[in-house]
Amino acid sequence: MSDILNSLIMGVVEGITEFLPVSSTGHLIVTKELLKFEGSDTFEIVIQLGGVLAVLWFYFKTILQQVKSVATDAAVRRFWMAVIVAFLPAACIGLAFHHYITEYLFNSVTVACSLIVGGVIMWWIEGVAFKPRTLAFEQITLKQALAIGCAQLCALIPGVSRSASTIMGGMLTGLDRSTATGFSFFLSIPTLGAASIYSLLKDLNGVGEHGILNISIGLISSFIVSLLSIGWLLRYISKHNFRGFAVYRIVVGIIILALSYFGFFSPSV
Repeated sequence: MSDILNSLIMGVVEGITEFLPVSSTGHLIVTKELLKFEGSDTFEIVIQLGGVLAVLWFYFKTILQQVKSVATDAAVRRFWMAVIVAFLPAACIGLAFHHYITEYLFNSVTVACSLIVGGVIMWWIEGVAFKPRTLAFEQITLKQALAIGCAQLCALIPGVSRSASTIMGGMLTGLDRSTATGFSFFLSIPTLGAASIYSLLKDLNGVGEHGILNISIGLISSFIVSLLSIGWLLRYISKHNFRGFAVYRIVVGIIILALSYFGFFSPSV
């Protein structure tokens, strides 16, 4: 299979899974093995920027209005302070344990187990009867933001899903489903942006390995599909809960475990 087609497929997988609560990292690890995709991890890191650009594009009018009013609107300042507070735990812990995580946890068994356990937890959370008390971004407290940030730490394990951990964490702290999902999107801006830039600076040679054309194809396809996924997910949760994703995670996790048992994946993946 050509590098261009592989790049397109990887970009599409990244775009579909980045904002759905199913783990983009986990899906990319498995997809990479299925495609026999060679090279450094730089490609996967760079195409995550497509998701960041998609969020900025989707919320462009909102962000522009916030920029204009940030000096006079305390609610806007409080919201972005909440985003920063939620970002800090993963930034600190992720930086400290980045090498260990990529060295020992980036494998199919870890992904499968994380998908299954995360699916069970998601099913349970959706079954808990609680009344949301936070129905808008401006109402999110710094305490809630810190709790969501701590929940995001779970996503450092491949297969857990950054979206799943932050959305479920938000719901457990009292955010309604829509607000928790939207906050997860905004939180992706510093989280994915910082991770991408950090990894890119550490391995600039990786860009040359994959070629500007291939990376551009992955980045553009990731951006377009991420944009579609964001809009679709917001429409979906307006009428449904996340239990469908929980079932998907469990089923896919079991399939990956079975394929790993029969030696379908290499030991390092």
